[in-house]
Amino acid sequence: MTDDPRKAFMQAYQSCHEPFVRYCSALAYGHMDAQDLMQDVLLSAFQQFEQIRKKDQLLHYLLRAARNRAASNWRIGKRNADITEQQTARLRERGASADMLVDVEILYRAMDKLPGKLRDALVLFEVSGLSMAEIAEIQGTNENAVKTRVSRARTALRGQLEGRARSLNSELLQTLGSLLL
Repeated sequence: MTDDPRKAFMQAYQSCHEPFVRYCSALAYGHMDAQDLMQDVLLSAFQQFEQIRKKDQLLHYLLRAARNRAASNWRIGKRNADITEQQTARLRERGASADMLVDVEILYRAMDKLPGKLRDALVLFEVSGLSMAEIAEIQGTNENAVKTRVSRARTALRGQLEGRARSLNSELLQTLGSLLL
C-alpha cells in the first residue's frame, strides 16, 4: 500500500467500481439519484477508510453502506419523480428502446415488492454480477441460501410479471445491468 490515503483508497476501490455502480443504480432506481447515493457512500467510505479493517473487502463495505443509506432515505420518504426521469434519460442515452424502458419500469416496481434479502441477492447476482460466494459473504450466509434467494426472487418476479412484460430471464436482467452502468 501507499502512504497517500487517496491513492490507497483508489487502489482498493478500482476493482469495486463496476459492481458498485450497478448495485447503486439498481438500488436507487425510481427512489433517488444513483449518482448522489454513490457519491455519499464513497465520500463516507473515503473518510472512514483508515478504520476499515479488511480493506480487501471494500466492496462489501460499500454495498452495505449503500443499502443502509438508501433505506434511510426511503424511511424519510424522499421519492421524487424528477429522479425517475433522470434515470430514464440515462437509460435512453445507453441505447434502451421504448419497450426496454417499459420493461425496466415494470421490473423495478415488481422488485420493490420483494422481501429485502431476496431483492438484494437478485440485484447483486444479476445486475452487479457478483458471484454466489461474494453475495454469501456480504449477506452473512452460505452459497446455498443465496442460490435459494435468487431462485425465489426470480420465481416471485415471474409471478408478478406474468403477462405484463417480456419473459423474465437472465438475459433481460443482464441487459438491464449493462444499461445501468
